[in-house]
Amino acid sequence: MGEFAIGQSVSRFEDPRLLKGGGRYVGDMVLPGMAFGHVLRSPHAHARIRGIDTAAAKAAPGVLAVLTGADWQAAGWGDLPVPGGLTRRDGSAFKPPYPALTKDRVRWVGDYVAFVVAERYTQAMDAAELIAVDYELLPAIVSTAQASASGAPRVWDGCADNIGFVQLFGDKAATEAAFAKADHVVKHRLVINRVTAASMEPRGALGDYNATDGRYTIYATLQRVHPYRSELAPILKVPESKIRVVAGDIGGSFGMKSAVYNEVALVLLASKTVGRPVKWTSTRSEAFLSDAQARDNVTEAELALDKQGNFLGMRVKTIASIGAYLQTGMPAFTGNIGTLAGVYRTPAMHADVTAVFTHTNPVRPYRGNGRPEAAYVIERLVDLAADELGIDPAELRRRNYIAPAAMPFKTALTFTYDSGEFEKSMDIALELADVAGFEQRRAQSRKHGKLRGIGLSNTIERAAAAGFEGAEIRFDKSGTVTLFAGSVTQGQGHETIFKQIMCDRLGLDPNDVHYVQGDTDQVFIGEGTGGSRSATIGGAAVDMAADKITAKAKLIAAHALKVDTTDINFADGVFSSPKTNRTLTIKEVAKEAMEPAKLPKGMDVGLIATATYVAPVQNFPNGCHICELEIDQDTGSVEIVRYSVVDDVGTVLNPLLLKGQIVGGVAQGVGQILMEDIQFDGDGQILTGSFMDYAMPRATDISAVEVKSNPVPTRTNPLGVKGAGEAGCVGAMPAVANALVDALSHLGIRHVEMPATPERLWRAMQQSQAK
Repeated sequence: MGEFAIGQSVSRFEDPRLLKGGGRYVGDMVLPGMAFGHVLRSPHAHARIRGIDTAAAKAAPGVLAVLTGADWQAAGWGDLPVPGGLTRRDGSAFKPPYPALTKDRVRWVGDYVAFVVAERYTQAMDAAELIAVDYELLPAIVSTAQASASGAPRVWDGCADNIGFVQLFGDKAATEAAFAKADHVVKHRLVINRVTAASMEPRGALGDYNATDGRYTIYATLQRVHPYRSELAPILKVPESKIRVVAGDIGGSFGMKSAVYNEVALVLLASKTVGRPVKWTSTRSEAFLSDAQARDNVTEAELALDKQGNFLGMRVKTIASIGAYLQTGMPAFTGNIGTLAGVYRTPAMHADVTAVFTHTNPVRPYRGNGRPEAAYVIERLVDLAADELGIDPAELRRRNYIAPAAMPFKTALTFTYDSGEFEKSMDIALELADVAGFEQRRAQSRKHGKLRGIGLSNTIERAAAAGFEGAEIRFDKSGTVTLFAGSVTQGQGHETIFKQIMCDRLGLDPNDVHYVQGDTDQVFIGEGTGGSRSATIGGAAVDMAADKITAKAKLIAAHALKVDTTDINFADGVFSSPKTNRTLTIKEVAKEAMEPAKLPKGMDVGLIATATYVAPVQNFPNGCHICELEIDQDTGSVEIVRYSVVDDVGTVLNPLLLKGQIVGGVAQGVGQILMEDIQFDGDGQILTGSFMDYAMPRATDISAVEVKSNPVPTRTNPLGVKGAGEAGCVGAMPAVANALVDALSHLGIRHVEMPATPERLWRAMQQSQAK
């Protein structure tokens, strides 16, 4: 099936169903007797709860139950999962509790106070307004930079300085020695603002407790069904076999939905309490108050260089926000701290990361999970160094690239790269972006009152961290197939990619393959989706299962054709042998496999294979981004006029879907640099709590994106694939930031904070011209 094989630009098989309204999201799900839940959230960032009166709410029309922190405690269920193994600078650990409903104190605007269950959603909302809560207001801290300052309000009583944990990386002594002998030191304070995922589909959960068998079923927006079940079991105090986790279609997540949120536990407790299924769905406004948010860190970074511009050392001190509670997936920044090393030979590095509690939404992984932040730091430092030394930014990078011959290369900060052609990718990108003609285009822009700038970033990231994934291929008697995958898609196109692998390996028609994912009662095992792992690990599991199918099918074909197995050839879905003119298709073999009398003696009936692929090490996708933009001198508005990407994601399984992933990631990186921003006032009230105030990138904000591949297949997995889901976002943030500074550099502007809104840019230009 060559047209559907690996490497072909196959359109997504999922799309016709979704475009025709056939999606099955949590919002679409209806169970018999279903009731509705609504969360009463704290209106204060920090307050003591002196009392809660729920009598009026319980008496309201249609109300079935009102649950408070006292009810949660009385149920005897466990806390939501909190990561362990994190320590403070003195070695002590602080691990705060995480109940689904707070009992005595609220810690952010949106914290969980009560859960109302009613016949209709509007009745639950109305009843929640009747709950009387007596709050004693307390001072709040929302600033990440100031959270650990002396006298700052405490988020938790057992954490006097609000420092949740500290992590150190690299060799401090070697780094200090490198700086001591440096001819140049470039330093800068880099603030990476807070953003939110704002996924197309808000979060939702539908819980159903079956009292007959004591079993819980949860339909939820998530990324990993089997790990989710493992995390739910200690909360519910039941074995995993008593829990079924189902993920239907999911409209985006980017890491935000992968945690076990409070509402998931609440709909399950409510279902057990009222004896009916209970559903909760978030509104967009509620999402701004309750979704875990992202980024939000402040970094003091320094780069040491010699006279020739060779990098000698780098040191970083970062303060990163946790928010009010530790969620699973933390630490969101340090898991990929190695990205700070970039694609350079820097021999000595040290990073000191302090994570602090604040009276804000919890922070968790978001597309890139620390990679875009780290890439932004190193790539901004490189451009700052190029400016100070008077060296072209591309030339400075060229002097410090890791050569392909040096692979595998152990960086000074945690990672060992297995492959990559970083200089070649930059050269291809420079040509693709026509950098040679840029100055002419800049001059033309000046004639029209526009300041044109160009920015480059060459970044690398870790993908598919060591783990495993499962897949099962099950032929039926008609010769059609069901593919069960442990990965869970949120829009990436897993069904298409996995079917392509099966078509390539087994010669199948994709229309004969039924795809199943996201159900712990159907899929035998899996770790799910996250960290750009699905094509690498999930794809390898499908590939392994296909190999097992082929191996068994050859035995059956040999038996049917009365030849030796070594004489069997298999290509394009057909088994043949030079010793007979008969052939069998794989569908025919599948039918033979269902008839015991036609099988070799002792062989199990059926053509079925399961596989688990274990990834021993991660892989490292990398690429070069070049952004060209114009800034209007009168208004500060920005127009991206050209965007070029050269990416190395190893074997390209589907160029069309790859471009979609790259462009989507670029859009999110552009959004953060130019417009997206979560802001709180001094009392912890969110100021950007709707799309009226929180700006999102639109198609008109981004030019067409030219994507070209420089594939260097990795040997870390059988497909040679490197993860692609987060690469676009990793490269975009520094590329756009560098382009902005380049456009304004003639005004003496060396850095622009994110988001670079028109007002911020206009003020920067006015202030520089007034000097």
